[in-house]
Amino acid sequence: MDSLDISMAEVMDAVETGFAALGNGLGQMPAKIGVHPREDSFVHAMPCHLGGDIDRAGVKCIAGYPTNPARGLPYISGVMIVNDPATGLPVAIMDAARLTAWRTGAASGVYARHFGNPGTTRLTIVGTGVQGRTNLLAMKEVFPSLNEVRCCGLRERSIQRFIDEMSPELPDAVLSLHTDLEAAVRDTDVLITCTPMVEEPERPVRRKWLKDDCLVIAVDYDACVNEDVFADAHFTCDHREQYIRTQEAGTYFQKGYPRPEEIDADLCEICAGDGLGLREGRRGAVLMGIAAHDIMASALINELAARADVGTLVEL
Repeated sequence: MDSLDISMAEVMDAVETGFAALGNGLGQMPAKIGVHPREDSFVHAMPCHLGGDIDRAGVKCIAGYPTNPARGLPYISGVMIVNDPATGLPVAIMDAARLTAWRTGAASGVYARHFGNPGTTRLTIVGTGVQGRTNLLAMKEVFPSLNEVRCCGLRERSIQRFIDEMSPELPDAVLSLHTDLEAAVRDTDVLITCTPMVEEPERPVRRKWLKDDCLVIAVDYDACVNEDVFADAHFTCDHREQYIRTQEAGTYFQKGYPRPEEIDADLCEICAGDGLGLREGRRGAVLMGIAAHDIMASALINELAARADVGTLVEL
């Protein structure tokens, strides 16, 4: 992706187009299925076809193992297969880890486009890994007045590396290091949590720490944001059916997390025009990541790569 010089704004536009297609009934996308071979791990399969003028199909196999970094291995790994919707033949195979990082950050950006206050100046990122980086790039696109970014994590060395790498991307903002979670989230305008997903979450972020109109985006399922943050808030998910099926499976979103009747909107509906985003008040979202993101982002990458003659062509 780096060699193709794809911008976060382009990925956000692609992801939003995919949201709208699903909202308009132009897609087939079952809720992601997965297995959990080790504690807190997952291996997910994510197929999707988006019809109409888009007409793109493919499937992503993605794995997440939070113990991998200690072994010198990536937390997220996987493969994306882009299929010809007319024949089913694979037309491209690409690394899914970087694709996932960018499309996930882009989805947060799309939510912020519809629900964020354009005058936002203060942002807190909890979790300074790959997702923290792409989410910050997306917020830069949505909030041009951003001037304070609180970077929170467990290890000062990792947080400082994040600050050193991301500061040039936001030259008008001050990025500060935080290991005290409560201090990092108090009085912030936007909170984004990007911690590892776990089966028995502690959910340390409490409602009483947040101001009433804080926009909260949980990228890490229910691992970090306490259920009281979403109680009586306008609650959005990226895909209603996937959230409900994931909750019914009993792995995530238990112990007080919003039930199906408490979902106020999903982003497919919002992007399709079936409802408007709120710019004030208590607002929060769980963005699980959906296969439509992968279809749209991989199509963008594949088209630009073909145009630039980048990649390896394999004759069938």
